[in-house]
Amino acid sequence: MSATLVQESLAISNLRVSIGGSAILRGIDLSIRPKSVFCLMGRNGVGKSTTLKALTGLYPVDAGKFELEGEDITRMSSAARARAGLGYVPQGRDIFPLLTVEENLFIGVKARGEKIDKAEVDRIYTLFPIIRDFLHRKGGMLSGGQQQQLAIGRALLTKPKLLILDEPTEGIQPNIIDQIGDAIKMLREEGKMSILLVEQYLD
Repeated sequence: MSATLVQESLAISNLRVSIGGSAILRGIDLSIRPKSVFCLMGRNGVGKSTTLKALTGLYPVDAGKFELEGEDITRMSSAARARAGLGYVPQGRDIFPLLTVEENLFIGVKARGEKIDKAEVDRIYTLFPIIRDFLHRKGGMLSGGQQQQLAIGRALLTKPKLLILDEPTEGIQPNIIDQIGDAIKMLREEGKMSILLVEQYLD
C-alpha cells in the first residue's frame, strides 16, 4: 500500500534575502505540517523577522519559493498573500491608535470587502474577552498586552490558513502572556489553521 503524501501548510525553499547589500538569509528551507504550531527561535539579529517579512511580501527576495498549502505565492503582492491565507501579526502590533477597538478589529475584513462572520467574532471574544469589554475604547488607550490581543484577534477574523506571530509576548505583562499562550493552545486544539510563532526565549 502506498503512503499518502501530506500537503505541507507552508513550505519555504532556498530563501535568500539581502538588505542594503548585505546577505541576511542564505538559503533557508522550512516546512510546517498542517494544523500544527511551529516555533522559530533565536537571538536578536539572526533573521527571524526578516524571514517573516519576506514570507508576507514586505521584503523583496533574491531567491526562494513560498508555497501555502501547495499554492505558489512567491510572486504575489502582500495583499494577495493575505487573501491567499496568511494572517500576520508583526512586532509592534500596528494598532491604529485613534480608531476604536471595534474599528481596529474589523478593518482588515472590511478592507477586503468581505462580510463579517459573527460566529468568528464571538470566537475571538471567547479567546480574548478584553476585546469585547473595550470595543469603544481607542486602540491607543490599551496596554501593550491588550493591543497584542487585539492584533491577534484582527488577524484571526480574516480566517487565515497560517497565522504568523512575530514575538507576541515581547514587553507584555505575565498575566497576558498566559492568556495569549492559552489562546494559542485553543487554536491548536481547534485544528483550523497552522501557526508560525517567532520567539527569542522559551519560558
